[in-house]
Amino acid sequence: MKETDQYFDGIADKFARNIYGTTKGRLRHILLLEAMQPFLTQPQRIIEIGGGTGIMTKALAEQGHQVTLTDASGDVLALAAELLASFSQVEQQHVPLRSLTTIDQYDLVVCHAVLEWLAEPFDAIDYLFEQMAPGSRLSLSFFNRDAALFSNALYGNFDYIAKGLRVKNQVRLNPTNALRPADVLAHLTGQGFTVLSRSGIRCFHDYMKDKPEDDGKFAELLALEREYRSTEPFCWLGKYFHVMVQKPG
Repeated sequence: MKETDQYFDGIADKFARNIYGTTKGRLRHILLLEAMQPFLTQPQRIIEIGGGTGIMTKALAEQGHQVTLTDASGDVLALAAELLASFSQVEQQHVPLRSLTTIDQYDLVVCHAVLEWLAEPFDAIDYLFEQMAPGSRLSLSFFNRDAALFSNALYGNFDYIAKGLRVKNQVRLNPTNALRPADVLAHLTGQGFTVLSRSGIRCFHDYMKDKPEDDGKFAELLALEREYRSTEPFCWLGKYFHVMVQKPG
């Protein structure tokens, strides 16, 4: 169990390069945006929690949505301000999740790759449910513990698995509180959310020995990811898991 939440002040540039400046980051962004599209058929008021450098906020603003970007790190928001300078319908707030009190003003809450950095991720889900307006939706993605265990087994990291996927000196860009999709889904439905869709994000990429470097191979991999992301058993092996849920209206 993590003792405190983790933010990215002091390593914002490294965060941006390692997360969004890579093939895996590009693939994750495309697949997450596509998973949201069936629920974005008309302009909406959206709040992105823990949105980092604003990559997803920019994509949503380009589609005509009004977006509020929030993050607990001032450093990553400084990078986001540069990226989003030309979007008048985007607002930024430097605030952690549990200090947000205006969530009920939005049609859609986006919370991607945040839970795995929190000390109490299920408490965060409960807080979101309490704060959201009836009928509003939550786009939630998180680092998949089952996929992390499986990939480490493939690489022979048995000692790491035996230690509960934890090391004494954890790399700051490696999530330390990965979650099992089955546990998160059970908690969401137990809280009262209705599950509208679910899919694995990067079901194949992270298990490949040779990652696609050229655009042709990337396109082929993307097509494969699209075909099987919602199909069992592959969806459960996505390095990230995405779920769209709705609070009863």
